[in-house]
Amino acid sequence: MEDKENEEFRELTDGKEKEDRKKVSGPREIILNLLGIFVTAFILSQVMVHFVLINAEVPSESMENSIKLGDRLFGFRLAYTFHDPERFDVVIFRYPVDEEQNFIKRVIGLPGETVEIREGKIYIDGASEPLEEPYLPEQWTRDNDGYIFKVPGDSYLMLGDNRNISLDARFWAQRALAEHVAATEEEAQQYAFVSDQQILGRAVVKYYPGFKSLLAY
Repeated sequence: MEDKENEEFRELTDGKEKEDRKKVSGPREIILNLLGIFVTAFILSQVMVHFVLINAEVPSESMENSIKLGDRLFGFRLAYTFHDPERFDVVIFRYPVDEEQNFIKRVIGLPGETVEIREGKIYIDGASEPLEEPYLPEQWTRDNDGYIFKVPGDSYLMLGDNRNISLDARFWAQRALAEHVAATEEEAQQYAFVSDQQILGRAVVKYYPGFKSLLAY
């Protein structure tokens, strides 16, 4: 009889100890779980920012009306993992004259092409018909004639949509000379192009203010 009472007493005390441990460990487990969630979320956000997405703010009006001053957008870093940039893609890249700056422009010339700008029109490899560019916000009247670019085999020619004010491939060689990045005019010509190594990703969506896809012109 005494053994039975002792056994029942041990069961009761063991049960109470387990309940006490649950009460003590419950808040601790919640905190640890929340901490784990925050750490996981932080790691995932860092992976997204550094390896998947580019978060960019547009600093100028050179891409209007597709992208406007102050717009915020995401670029996709992996867009060109399995294929090369295509004509008319809007891309984020390191500015050739100063790679600490990121620019956003549109791909116009592809590797190996000859691009001629004549009277506000663009001709590829001597074509009789110019490119159709419905994304231009207004008539192109400034710096719109007399340019011929021979795009290197590993590079691209980039122009802004708002051509009357855009700092793009037409001016980068002169900038390279003025900023003493290049010593001669011949050397400066390479700075008119964006190499495939300088391309960071394709601009895919504007998220502020308002939502707008940038995957089509």
